[in-house]
Amino acid sequence: MKKIVSLALAILLVLSLAACGSKNSGAGDVSDALTLLNTVWATYSEEEKFPVSGGDYDHPVDDAPGAFDISNADNMDYMLGFPGPSVANLVDAASLMHMMNANTFTCGAYHLSDDVSAADVASSLRDNIMNRQWMCGFPDKLVVITMGQFVVSVYGAEDLVNTFRDKLQNCFSSAVVVYDEPIA
Repeated sequence: MKKIVSLALAILLVLSLAACGSKNSGAGDVSDALTLLNTVWATYSEEEKFPVSGGDYDHPVDDAPGAFDISNADNMDYMLGFPGPSVANLVDAASLMHMMNANTFTCGAYHLSDDVSAADVASSLRDNIMNRQWMCGFPDKLVVITMGQFVVSVYGAEDLVNTFRDKLQNCFSSAVVVYDEPIA
């Protein structure tokens, strides 16, 4: 019995190490914002995970990322810090937020239409988040990443933001950190 358990654990270890070593070639492997966030969240070990929810007010998802309804610009701004006027440039969006306090961890992934500059959206997104009036505590840090026609923003506790940033970069070689700065 011990040999079978040892063999099973060894196989599990080999498979998990193989999965950690694989890296997508870039954003071309991702068809939508939800797939992007699910790919990153799947790399978290049980010890690294924290209570999360995804989606929006009308379509919440427990313990996983969720699709975000882009037809409601006010919700995009209020919940994720995405600037209302830029919502017209989106194909789809997804979110992942700390279940207890959004200022601890909030992540939005945005799939842009082909005729939109990711750098311009990243800049307006950064400015919109940095100029917010914070309640219930201040997030420590903001990171904005571009990947082709995807923009990802994540803000909150520095350790959670850094872990997400690093995992996203490990998943997607095309990920470029455009902003990585403290929130003052």
